[in-house]
Amino acid sequence: MNIPKGKYIWTVTGGEKGQIVIPKQAREIFDIKPGDNLIILADEQRGIAIPPKSEFETIQRNIFGDK
Repeated sequence: MNIPKGKYIWTVTGGEKGQIVIPKQAREIFDIKPGDNLIILADEQRGIAIPPKSEFETIQRNIFGDK
């Protein structure tokens, strides 16, 4: 499979409590550290997304306005 530069695909397995482990390579690329808070966005038709931490402020403004 020829994957374009900057694009990634991983598989994860859900645990008994519905938890998933974010693969090490993804944690390194997106600088996810233990104890970090993440935003999970979901759309019943399009699926689930975990945007990068650098986008949190933009997402918050889009949802709650410029407060």
